Amino acid sequence: MDIEEFIPIKKEKEEINQLSPLVWAYVGDAIYELYVRTYLVDNTKLNPHKLHIETIKYVKASSQAGFLKEIYEDLSEEEQDIVRRARNTNNHHLPKNSSVQEYMYATAFEALIGYLYLTKKYIRITEIIEKYILK
Repeated sequence: MDIEEFIPIKKEKEEINQLSPLVWAYVGDAIYELYVRTYLVDNTKLNPHKLHIETIKYVKASSQAGFLKEIYEDLSEEEQDIVRRARNTNNHHLPKNSSVQEYMYATAFEALIGYLYLTKKYIRITEIIEKYILK
């Protein structure tokens, strides 16, 4: 069973393009955290509490903002457009543990991951996460 059978995505790309970048980020947040958690389970022998502590290092806003800045130049033009659109989306949420700018970049990072997931570009998600983040 592949991921399309496990979690089918029924929307076409045109419809996904019309979604708010905050919706992409909503999905991307879950996909990215699941990827990090799975990676840590596969590559460490940490207990659940230590897995949680290690996961936070990757999923906190300041880390995601830093990852996005590091990978931005290597993104395709389409991916950069997704990031710009998401970064410039008006989000009325005030961050607790990061600056507003970090939060905007973290949201853009999550939106990129969510968009790639929704458009079924699973290999590209893996490339980005493994090449730049979980090196």
